[in-house]
Amino acid sequence: MKNDEKKIVLGIQEKPKPAQWLLLSIQHLFAMFGATVLVPALTGMSPAVALVSSGIGTLVFIAITKGKVPSYLGSSFAFINPIIAVKGLELDPASGVGVGSFLVGSFLVGVTYAIVALIIAKSGTKWLMKLLPPVVVGPVIMVIGLGLSATAIRMATNNPAGEYDLTYVLVGLVTLTITILTAIFTRGFLSVIPVLVGIIGGYIFSICLGIVDLQPVIDANWIQLPPFTIPFVDYIPTFTWRVFLLMVPVAIVPIAEHIGHQLVLSKVVGKDLIKDPGLDRSMLGDGVATMIAATIGGPPNTTYGENIGVLAITRAFSIYLFVGAAIFAILFGFCGKIAALLTTIPSPVMGGVSILLFGIIASSGLRMLVENKVDFSRKRNLIISSVILVIGIGGAAIHIGKVFSLEGMALASIIGVVLNQVLPGKQVVDFDEMFKE
Repeated sequence: MKNDEKKIVLGIQEKPKPAQWLLLSIQHLFAMFGATVLVPALTGMSPAVALVSSGIGTLVFIAITKGKVPSYLGSSFAFINPIIAVKGLELDPASGVGVGSFLVGSFLVGVTYAIVALIIAKSGTKWLMKLLPPVVVGPVIMVIGLGLSATAIRMATNNPAGEYDLTYVLVGLVTLTITILTAIFTRGFLSVIPVLVGIIGGYIFSICLGIVDLQPVIDANWIQLPPFTIPFVDYIPTFTWRVFLLMVPVAIVPIAEHIGHQLVLSKVVGKDLIKDPGLDRSMLGDGVATMIAATIGGPPNTTYGENIGVLAITRAFSIYLFVGAAIFAILFGFCGKIAALLTTIPSPVMGGVSILLFGIIASSGLRMLVENKVDFSRKRNLIISSVILVIGIGGAAIHIGKVFSLEGMALASIIGVVLNQVLPGKQVVDFDEMFKE
């Protein structure tokens, strides 16, 4: 540990010099930028609002964790399909799902995080170890990535009219190639931001092919209020079990992801963040950030592995860097030119990076199974993972009238947890083993 301490550029509570503060904060902004704006782009939400909500969420997270956990909170990929599903129901008058219900669902996800944080504060983490072993979480993570694969391909191959377009295919392939080459052949900071590099490269190529309309950027004001969606102003919040069951069970995955990030981050900074400030505080910070995001029209938040990667490379752990990155994100959200620029990114650019990104999500679930040596010669493990994968990817659903509906990833998550509890031969895995790097 002494050797690691000598390499630390900035301690967690250490205030950087102005130039250092500016450059390193922007670096963290770039690390989260690509993924954070991709989620709203895929779900039809506002990238500008997502940036503002991520910045506010990060500042709230830092306050709740007493400035002891250097993390950035961005848009969560786990809720892409649930949000798309709920927004689809909002368009169907017969569904009984009101406008803005996807934001109500997001708010309930944040409440779920807060409840889990409260239970952790009172009862510790052993119950989570029993509830979320790798044999359950791994396949559910695979379902997230594979379930989105059709969306990525459609965006990378179809024009705005929904028709196959060879020009769009070319843009998607070029974007994917740039992203892959950046991830494989670059070192240092560039290797952490292949998604952002891919989007920039694909966007420039799209301009060369003449499929980008820059007029909205020219017409936009430099300072512009993001299109916030406020409850009781823009919509009347309504609770429905259908929305609850579509979104809340999926919180299993970000909760497991959050714990993994805190364990990895603890190793990177050389401090046990699980004990101080405590997993309950960091989970609560995640929950409150998600609730705030939902009240202004942003997607659910989660801690970002990309920024943890930046910390590991730079060895600059100062919490002030994340305050700076959060402030920049908020300012970017209020910049009309940037917001307009984000809306002009062609769908095949997002589709191209999504092919790799969604594949990596699925592969990370597989990696969890492999690294934790989940034995598939045991029928118990084979059954649990098989049922989760087919139900989640196949889009299985349980409908009881128009009130109760449980489907897709949410149904797969619940069935996986239940099967793990009722089938004989259950094994408890320590979190340090479950999320080891």
